[in-house]
Amino acid sequence: MLHIVNGDHVAETLKKVVDKGDILVWREVYPDGPNFTNPAEPANREIRAQYLEQAMGIPTAEFTRNSEIQEKQLADFAQYDEVVLWFEHDLFDQTMLCYLLHWFAQHPLGDTKLSLLCIGSFPGIELFRGLGQLHAEQMATLSGTWQIVGSEQLALGSALWEAYVSSDPNKLSQLLNGDTSALPFAQAAFQLHLARFPSVHNGLGIVEQITLEHVQNDDYTPYILFQKVGDKLHELGMGDLQYWHVLSKLSQGTQPLLHIEGLESFPHFQGTPPSFHNCTISLTELGRQVLESKVDWIALYGIDTWLGGVHVLGQSVPWRWDTEANAIVNCRKDK
Repeated sequence: MLHIVNGDHVAETLKKVVDKGDILVWREVYPDGPNFTNPAEPANREIRAQYLEQAMGIPTAEFTRNSEIQEKQLADFAQYDEVVLWFEHDLFDQTMLCYLLHWFAQHPLGDTKLSLLCIGSFPGIELFRGLGQLHAEQMATLSGTWQIVGSEQLALGSALWEAYVSSDPNKLSQLLNGDTSALPFAQAAFQLHLARFPSVHNGLGIVEQITLEHVQNDDYTPYILFQKVGDKLHELGMGDLQYWHVLSKLSQGTQPLLHIEGLESFPHFQGTPPSFHNCTISLTELGRQVLESKVDWIALYGIDTWLGGVHVLGQSVPWRWDTEANAIVNCRKDK
């Protein structure tokens, strides 16, 4: 049996629970960086590796090596009688799950069973952030409760992945307006992904908006702010390196929205500067104007980021998020 899980901590706990079988930790950050239908294609992998090294400090060589190892183990799935996918409700996991369902949809299973365990809550945990919160005894209660993946899950997962990596976010929006019950957590997770696009009101995505709302009346240290924003947006499943990349864009440049007192450098894949823990984050005057929708951050500062398969670039980006309609809209002037 092969168990595919979303992180090393989950894998270490699962080792105490399962008596036999192998565990594959799927190491990816699909909510960040350029995405492709086939990210394992060498040219696509190289593009992702370069982005993740620049954005989060993940060494290109290490990312490439890990990707090659996990893809090889995935390709050898036929040696197992069953493959079990262990995932949760948030965008981090749902993108991972949909990629794997898309992959399996392209590869005949033969005699191998494909099963799924995917949860969004756990008894006794008020705010469930993920499987990493569970200790071995709690994890053991989930063992064997997985369900066989059927054609509906494979088809929906594949369609969601293809829509997610498309350069047209409206494809994902249209898909989410249909029946997504085969994957119960997909609708909320991918809807929140669309809310990461710049708002029609001030150019802020949902993560930037919630960040500025938290600091408008109080100063925070980075880790406290990360916890507050992460709790509010727990359906993103956002990791700390992902969030530091957001903070860096908000606080650097000639027209920052945040001021970080005592900042020497941001944490990266290799570690965290000790001084970072004691930094304090406050709103600049420009940040307050943007938060009040008096200034459009993108029109003023421009943007260069990837959301799924969409390269959001420039000062007049076509795709925006309408917070009132709760929908993605095309704001091109010729529309």
